[in-house]
Amino acid sequence: MTGVIIKSTGSWYWVRTEDHKQVQCRIRGKFRMKGIKSTNPLTVGDHVDFELETNSNTGLITKIHDRKNYIVRKSVNLSKQTHIIAANIDLAFLMITLDSPPTFTPFIDRFLATAEAYHIRTVLLFNKIDLNDDLLEDKKNKLMQIYREIGYTCLEISATEHINIQEVKDLMLGKISMFSGHSGVGKSTLINAIHPELELKTAEVSAQHKQGQHTTTFAEMFALETEPESYIIDTPGIKGFGVVDFESEVVTDFFPEFFALKHLCKFNNCLHVNEPKCAVKKALENGEVAASRYRSYLQLLQGEDENYRTNIYDI
Repeated sequence: MTGVIIKSTGSWYWVRTEDHKQVQCRIRGKFRMKGIKSTNPLTVGDHVDFELETNSNTGLITKIHDRKNYIVRKSVNLSKQTHIIAANIDLAFLMITLDSPPTFTPFIDRFLATAEAYHIRTVLLFNKIDLNDDLLEDKKNKLMQIYREIGYTCLEISATEHINIQEVKDLMLGKISMFSGHSGVGKSTLINAIHPELELKTAEVSAQHKQGQHTTTFAEMFALETEPESYIIDTPGIKGFGVVDFESEVVTDFFPEFFALKHLCKFNNCLHVNEPKCAVKKALENGEVAASRYRSYLQLLQGEDENYRTNIYDI
C-alpha cells in the first residue's frame, strides 16, 4: 500500500492513503540505518510504501519514495545532526512579525537560503499589520522593499482581522504549502482563518518577553477540500534556524541578488569579502544590495550562528 505521511510524532507516523484513509504506522528498526543522517528519517510530506501488520490496524513502513525536495535545519539539541522539517513542498510561506514576537533578518535570510538550496519557492507573509504603529509600519515597508526587489513575493496580512487571507488561499490552490516562522507569529491563527474547520490550538504571546508559546508540537499536513485539492503543512514554531553547512563557494548561489552579479566579479571564485573588483561589494557600496542581506551572507559564509543583534531595526 502507498500513502503520504501527514503526521509524525517521532516513533509513529500517520499515513494518508490514496483512498483518503489514515493508517498509523511505524518503521523497521534497520530503516533508520540506511545512511540518513537526521533526527527524523521520515517526515511529513514523504511518500511511502507500507504493509498492514498481522492482526492489527497498524502498518509497517517498508520504503520511502524519492523526494523532489525538502527543507532542513540543524537539530536544536544535536548540532551535528539535521532535522527535516517537511518534504515534497510546492510552496513555503514564511510568516514575519515586526513585534510580539520580532522576526530578525538573519532568521529570514537563513530560511530563504535553505529554501533556495532545495529549490522551494518562498512567499513572505507580514502578519499582524493591524497592530503596527508608525515606526513598525515604516520598518515593514522597508523590509518588504528589500525582499520584493530581490524577487520574493511579499504579502501584508492580518490573520485575526482576515486581511488579505483570500490572496494567500489563491496562492495555495492545488499546491502543498508549508507554513513556518517563530512561535507566536500567527501560523495556527492563519491556518484557522484559511480553513476554520481545523480549529487548531492558538496561544497568546508573552507580553513580558514578546515570545510565542509552542502550540504545534509536531508538523502535520491537512487536506483542504478545494478544486484542485490543496494541502497545508503546519510546523512547530522555530526559535532559531541553524542551516546545514554550505560550502563557501556555493553560498552566493542562495542569495539571488548576489548570484545575479557573480559573473561581473573579477574572479570566478570570488567570495565577495576581500577580493578586488568585486561586483557585490560595489553594489553594496552603492546601496544596490541591502546591508542586512550582506551581513547575513557573511554569517553563513563564516559558519556563524544567527546574530540577533542584526534585526529589523538595522535594515
